[in-house]
Amino acid sequence: MQFQSITGQEDLKKQLKDLVQQNRLSHALLFLGKEGSGALQLALALAQYLVCEKISTNNSSSTNSILFDQPSSSSSLNDACEICSACKKANQLIHPDIHFSYPVITKKSDKPPISTDFISEWREFVQQNNYGNVYDWLKHVVDKNKLVKSENKQGNISANECNDIIRKLSLKSFEGGYKILILWMPEFLGNQGNKLLKLIEEPPPNTLFILVSENDGKVLPTILSRCQLVKIPALTSKEIELALIEKNNIDSNQARQIALLSQGNYREALQFLQNAEEDWQNLLREWLNAVLKTGPIAQTKWVEEISRQGRENQKQFLLYFNHILEQAIRCKLLNDENSLPDKEKDFIVRLNKIADLSQQQAIIEELDKAMYYIERNANAKILFHALTIKLYHIIQDKIVFLTP
Repeated sequence: MQFQSITGQEDLKKQLKDLVQQNRLSHALLFLGKEGSGALQLALALAQYLVCEKISTNNSSSTNSILFDQPSSSSSLNDACEICSACKKANQLIHPDIHFSYPVITKKSDKPPISTDFISEWREFVQQNNYGNVYDWLKHVVDKNKLVKSENKQGNISANECNDIIRKLSLKSFEGGYKILILWMPEFLGNQGNKLLKLIEEPPPNTLFILVSENDGKVLPTILSRCQLVKIPALTSKEIELALIEKNNIDSNQARQIALLSQGNYREALQFLQNAEEDWQNLLREWLNAVLKTGPIAQTKWVEEISRQGRENQKQFLLYFNHILEQAIRCKLLNDENSLPDKEKDFIVRLNKIADLSQQQAIIEELDKAMYYIERNANAKILFHALTIKLYHIIQDKIVFLTP
């Protein structure tokens, strides 16, 4: 993967390339970025940049440049070439000196799993869905291996995996350059991750660790303290909008709306695009009518309908409702209905009539809590039944639910 193929993060791309060219790259990096920021993509691009034959040749010759030699072109070092043998192998995730570690689940009860057991699934997943999260990855593994009973199992990076990492990185480099380990989601390393401390602290020559994390608070402090932190900011709405237009060939209005809904998360933007045919507004209208007018039978029917949809669809729906409420609040505060999208204008105006600012804020807080529970596999029927009751009381009785 080339740096130029990654959405946004221009400053960070330049910073990483400068570290390589100036020989200031730490032997252990922790890429810290929220879901959808492109952290894994940056790790893949950096790994390919390091093994690219053009880059390595330029870097080695720059320390022995001939007097009065032609100045090297800065553009020649701007990105991996994509055409050398090393780049082609890195692109297919088959380069022998680029290793991967990631959360896995058990295929067979009698054999503790390691990442290598799932390398074909990993290659397919990254090439098809490289902005995917852990849920997407484990679902991909379950679907590919038909592990129906494992759908609710949590991923894990085990002690066996740590031993395998130590074994791989103790071997000599196959192609004479860097040995690189990309460890995706070190949050899934338990205390067994301490097995890697000596290797991270005193690695063999030309060995690079790139840890890719979404939450440094869940990474072992002993590992965190041995890594150089690289913070990856969320993408801007404009960056997501331009990427959707260029890469997915959609019109600017739709791209702008999706970019605003995704809130800096490119994975969410792709999910919204995938579900673009879903009529979220009609589903929301049915829900609010059931809450405020038609009563318990309609509410139960609606909850049954939403609970049959997948977790991702449920989350997308709640994000859409959140977006509508934010638009309604902005419209009320600025007193500017003309700035609203035509498709949603009438709906938002009606919403402002039934709920004031404090009620809308209370609903947003309840939606945020619901999304949190959905991500943690809450029972959809119970969750949406409870949310329906809370919405009724917030709107009808102006009750705000407080949690300790």
